[in-house]
Amino acid sequence: MQISRKITEFHKYICGRKVAVLGVGISNRPLIRYIHSLGAVITAFDSLPSDDPVLLKSRSALEDEGILLDWSCGPDYLALLPGGGYDLIFRTPKMRPDIPEISEAVAKGSILTSEMEVFMELCPARIFAVTGSDGKTTTTTLISLILQDAGFTVHVGGNIGTPLLDRIDKIRETDMVVLELSSFQLLTMKKSADVAVITNITPNHLDVHLNYQEYIDAKKNIFAAQSFLGRLVLNGENEITRSMAEKARGKTAYFTWDPQKSLTDNPSGLFDHAFIEDGALMYSASGNKQHIVLLDDIVIPGNHNVENYMAAVCAVMPFASPKNIAAVAKSFGGVEHRIELVRTLDGVRYFNSSIDTSPNRTINTMKALKSRCEKGVLIAGGADKKCDYTGLGQAILEVCDRIILCGSNASLIRDVLKREGEGRPYKVIEVEEYSDALQKARELAVPGEVVILSPVGTSYDRFRHFEERGNLFKKLVAEL
Repeated sequence: MQISRKITEFHKYICGRKVAVLGVGISNRPLIRYIHSLGAVITAFDSLPSDDPVLLKSRSALEDEGILLDWSCGPDYLALLPGGGYDLIFRTPKMRPDIPEISEAVAKGSILTSEMEVFMELCPARIFAVTGSDGKTTTTTLISLILQDAGFTVHVGGNIGTPLLDRIDKIRETDMVVLELSSFQLLTMKKSADVAVITNITPNHLDVHLNYQEYIDAKKNIFAAQSFLGRLVLNGENEITRSMAEKARGKTAYFTWDPQKSLTDNPSGLFDHAFIEDGALMYSASGNKQHIVLLDDIVIPGNHNVENYMAAVCAVMPFASPKNIAAVAKSFGGVEHRIELVRTLDGVRYFNSSIDTSPNRTINTMKALKSRCEKGVLIAGGADKKCDYTGLGQAILEVCDRIILCGSNASLIRDVLKREGEGRPYKVIEVEEYSDALQKARELAVPGEVVILSPVGTSYDRFRHFEERGNLFKKLVAEL
């Protein structure tokens, strides 16, 4: 297989360069392996103390592979960065690019980048990228499955799948790459996807972003550098995403519930459009309408998942057929950690939805359960992202009148339940450990009901990521 010109040039460039890698996490460990194999001289920076068990495990694994690095760890781990003379600085996604140590190093000539920025710059294949406040993981997964059904070799990465930079030498021009990208990854992104999807935008991650506008502007980078050959998929029901069409440089496609929704500002019919009509998902391109799939054939429940399918259809239609989409709709049971059935015990079904890291995600989960007439017990609580909790109490109490709180945003959930309870009876119990939460839930739930983990916050109050939280929940359920 012939390696592309850009990758060959990168191989030559990186050899012998001084490189700083900030954060030795999931995405940066493969990065370290890859650039070390190309001859980079690497210093690893991490806020964990040098004797932290997680860091020691990562360091030992690298050393077992013959990868010996310089290390800077602990509370002042970035102190040596500005004077280090680094050619390249790779930041971990959640690290702000404007912290003083990074700004000073850049002012002295260092180039700031990230694993994902370099991957997108070098990737020889067509890139589909999905961002948004909710629905990213499911939409990314749907796009990848539909393209696979259409016969393509597909590589999935970003926030899901596996880091891809160390695999780039094996990716062919004829392959397809599907990425889930967060606002953190997009904050400094200068390279846009060939096909960019924005599922929706609501206030999120305001614990990291300076303000809501910065969060919105970061999302725009997914398409800002597209050429006229690019494709932008927007949620036509969301005012913020809909307005982004004004900045599109390539083809724009909308998805909406109403087949007439896009006609107000699209009388020519030049925009592509996915919509719902007579119980079916439809697609219109250049005025030609196609039946894609019946809503009743979509296995995963909830209107939010219908929107995810509409977004995916807008992304893949030039490359896949309605038959490919219908095949996935009839077989795909959902992503791990998203309303995932873990076990049925004594007539009670236990669901893991650890991916619900914001109030809006939990609201969508509650709506999906309500549509199936479910009732039961909610386990919630996580780290707050300065989100709007409006509507959360109403959504929870339509499904769960017993709520077990275990997380740092417990008081915020209590407050919204009190504000929106409207006199309905409900019970709130607060616990310190997930094991206690499961035991309480088992006591409270009766046969025919559900117990669902839907945290309403990130996992960072006690876990490294939502997968770790979900896996612990599944382990504890298995042990009941």
